[in-house]
Amino acid sequence: SLKKLVIKNFKDRPKLSENYTEDTWLKLRGAVNAIQNSTSIKYNLEELYQAVENLCSYKVSPTLYKQLRQVCEDHVQAQIYLFREYPFTIIAKKIYPLTVLSFFQKRTVDGILEQIERERNGETVDRSLLRSLLGMLSDLQVYKEAFEEKFLNETNRLYAAEGQRLMQERDVPEYLHHVARRLEEENDRIVSYLDQSTQKPLISCVEKQLLGEHMTAVLHKGLSTLLDENRVTELALLYQLFSKVKGGLPILLQFWREYIKSFGSEIVCTPEKDKDMVQELLDFKDKMDNVAHNCFAHNEGFINAMKEAFETFINKRPNKPAELIAKYVDSKLRAGNKEATEEELERILDKIMIIFRFIHGKDVFEAFYKKDLAKRLLVGKSASVDAEKSMLSKLKHECGAAFTSKLEGMFKDMELSKDIMIQFKQNQSDPSNIELTVNILTMGYWPSYTPMEVHLPTEVHDKH
Repeated sequence: SLKKLVIKNFKDRPKLSENYTEDTWLKLRGAVNAIQNSTSIKYNLEELYQAVENLCSYKVSPTLYKQLRQVCEDHVQAQIYLFREYPFTIIAKKIYPLTVLSFFQKRTVDGILEQIERERNGETVDRSLLRSLLGMLSDLQVYKEAFEEKFLNETNRLYAAEGQRLMQERDVPEYLHHVARRLEEENDRIVSYLDQSTQKPLISCVEKQLLGEHMTAVLHKGLSTLLDENRVTELALLYQLFSKVKGGLPILLQFWREYIKSFGSEIVCTPEKDKDMVQELLDFKDKMDNVAHNCFAHNEGFINAMKEAFETFINKRPNKPAELIAKYVDSKLRAGNKEATEEELERILDKIMIIFRFIHGKDVFEAFYKKDLAKRLLVGKSASVDAEKSMLSKLKHECGAAFTSKLEGMFKDMELSKDIMIQFKQNQSDPSNIELTVNILTMGYWPSYTPMEVHLPTEVHDKH
């Protein structure tokens, strides 16, 4: 037979007394305050635990949590305020002597400085601990007065000594890389544990002691070597570092200008180098252009200083560079030159024009160029009419139409003579086996030649 199961309603949960929540909170707050102030708790801990459990079972826990959190926050804020107001005292039920906290603070700062020095010497330290300690000093608003000033003094002392020592021991490329590494390390310390406000004075201190105090020594000792050996990586680093220091770029610019004048003067003023002077000038200009653009960040001041230096040294020996540039152009435009394609020849001519701009004796160049051009045209030894006209166009653009008018007249004479010879041969009634070429030249266009007596072959003499 089936049995009937009857479920009766649970008894209603008793309600809390009217003041239970408020009275319980007062007990709890009193207990928390006692813990915070290191005094004895008046109530039994089991009783307090049961009271909290009762409140939570009646869904009062959110309110209880907020009240407890507020009490804790108020206590922490009060302690910070008191410590800030009296930074060298401990406030509890009695105020300890000034020297007590001063001693602990000094020990803490000295310990931090010792750890930083060890890290600078290559040892591994606990950065999270340093971050916590320095963060505490910042929160208490004593970071600058208690730590930063002493830290910057120690940094200044360290790098002043290090700069003096390493400038004696290391060559310039190695020293520059060391400075860059030191700056990177100090910036990393800012990110890792130092206060952000320390960045500017710290980096300025490092730059001053490792760079600012040694700029002239660095340039005297190493700039010429870096440029001679084309150390583009170190030259770029040199520019980057000097740009950070007040007065760095002006002194670098001065040394750069003097180097170009000195090196270029040796090329121009050494007669033994005349044979290769123009090629060396072109190579030197390419090298300095590369440094200015790729190492010195296209700085207009450095580019203008380079142009000024080239113009100065290239005119220390009047007329000779102009003559040799004309001869160099002749060697490139003469038939039989297999060194370059038309495109390469065009680039060479463009580079020659850059050097040509620096010379003052352009009339000397014009005289030698006209003489060589005449030979190429009259003897038919020009490698390319297009290349000849391209060079003429460049000269016209650089110096004006008056400079090239006679040179252009020479080309017109050659074209006219060619047309006349074609007509002459077409109108010959009795063609001969004699190959005859005559050029009709305008006296004012062509170089002057010493008059000479012409002895015609017998066959020609008999014909005429």
